[in-house]
Amino acid sequence: MEAAEQAIVRRARLRIGLLVGLTIGGLLLLAGGISYAVLVHSQEAQIRRELTWGTEHGTIAGPPACSWIFQYDGATVYTGLNPPPPGFPLDDALDTVTATRTTELTTVTRNGTTYHVRTAARGDGVVQAVFDARFQLSDRRHLLLAFSLAAAVGLLAAMLTGVLVGRRAVAPLAEALTRQRRFVADASHELRTPIAQVHTRAQLIARRARNGTATNVDDLERLIGTTRRLGEIVDDLLLSARLAAAPADRKPDPPVDLTSLIGTTVAAETERAAERQVTLTLDAPDGPLPVPGVESALRRVVGELLANALAHTPAGGRIDVTLRAVDTVAELVIADTGKGFDQADARRIFDRFHRGPGSGDRRFGLGLALLQEVVTSHHGTIDAEGRPGRGARFTVRLPRTRRPIATGGAARLRNPRTRQLGAGS
Repeated sequence: MEAAEQAIVRRARLRIGLLVGLTIGGLLLLAGGISYAVLVHSQEAQIRRELTWGTEHGTIAGPPACSWIFQYDGATVYTGLNPPPPGFPLDDALDTVTATRTTELTTVTRNGTTYHVRTAARGDGVVQAVFDARFQLSDRRHLLLAFSLAAAVGLLAAMLTGVLVGRRAVAPLAEALTRQRRFVADASHELRTPIAQVHTRAQLIARRARNGTATNVDDLERLIGTTRRLGEIVDDLLLSARLAAAPADRKPDPPVDLTSLIGTTVAAETERAAERQVTLTLDAPDGPLPVPGVESALRRVVGELLANALAHTPAGGRIDVTLRAVDTVAELVIADTGKGFDQADARRIFDRFHRGPGSGDRRFGLGLALLQEVVTSHHGTIDAEGRPGRGARFTVRLPRTRRPIATGGAARLRNPRTRQLGAGS
């Protein structure tokens, strides 16, 4: 991947990770804030109930350690089992309520805690209830600490999760950028030479026409052949783009009968094999052998392998095509007695634009690289074996299917199981 593409992908991942982290962190803070508000509200309501009970009944409703009752009838009278905290009762509140006979609520912060005070008239006197909220404040601090720690850990975990999610979410973008760059490279690389040839031949024909020279039929044939190869390159690129589509974007394809497909493809190469004086044989089952996939793509695989074998098999050579069912797979073997190749180069021949020894007559198109892409997209495998001067052997394995084959396809050759379709003279 290019540096610019890597930078785009990295920025996208960081942004997604940050957004996910901030979103989850914000949700944690919101949940903590709501929980804290609910806790404070419930505690305040409890304190009000305690104070109201104390002033109405003149007794301590809560634990003695946090509640005190003072009764006032002109002189202060302390009621309770434990001594009051320093600064209580609040004499100003007692005098005010005695004079006005109205209830007064006061909050006092001292001694490292908060006291809630309710002073109200009761009978001929005045009662002052004091509630120490130190335990409630401790609960609030513990809740805030717990939520702060949870928010910090949650934010960190959310950011890490966001980075992982971003990596997965951006992966299709990175793959799309890679495929786009590869498509442009493939198209420019493959189209450059044939376009230049078309331009050169067209100039030559035009020059001869201006000079009144008869146009060479061979030049026209070459021009036609070059334009045909241009069409093949476009077909290869479109096929590669279709196979690269996401599974959700690809329509399900009906099963393909490999027996029929290979039979018709091999039959189409019979005349060319005879012209090259190459013996071409086919060994295939009598019945259908269905596999799931794209018929045009699989036909391209067989046709390309046969064309490759014919291009590298000299006169008097032999090409054997074998199709058989092996367990749950369909196995296609195309073996020839041609030039072969070094086994150490077996893996590299499937690389795009790879040129091995003697590849100067390489056909235009994506070649074996596209074949491997087609086979792997059909969940199959393709292997190559060869030795210099002793031929090559290509083996394609595709998973079989039990789905019924759609009717209306190409008719299958109804010949004996083993057929010799082309032979040298």
